Amino acid sequence: MLKDILTQKGLSHREAEVAELVSKGLSNKEVANQLFVTEKTVKFHLTNIYKKMAVKSRAQLIVWCVPHLDFSGSGAGAQAAAPAVAPTGNTNTGNNNGI
Repeated sequence: MLKDILTQKGLSHREAEVAELVSKGLSNKEVANQLFVTEKTVKFHLTNIYKKMAVKSRAQLIVWCVPHLDFSGSGAGAQAAAPAVAPTGNTNTGNNNGI
């Protein structure tokens, strides 16, 4: 899903792969190992990605990409992987401990 969006924004297939892996928290070395390229190649792709996406840093790239990532593997989007929040209610056990 993210790769499709990034290619529509003008990134090459390889640049989209690099951007997706970086957005998942991989280092340049980890991206290089996964894609069977050198770290220098990853840095080259990142430079091109930054120009094409009009971002100035890895952090800005990640902020742009994260809403489009699918962490669940189900194709349902990142929200599917969000942990459930426990319902609020009275859980008073009689021990306030200053709370």
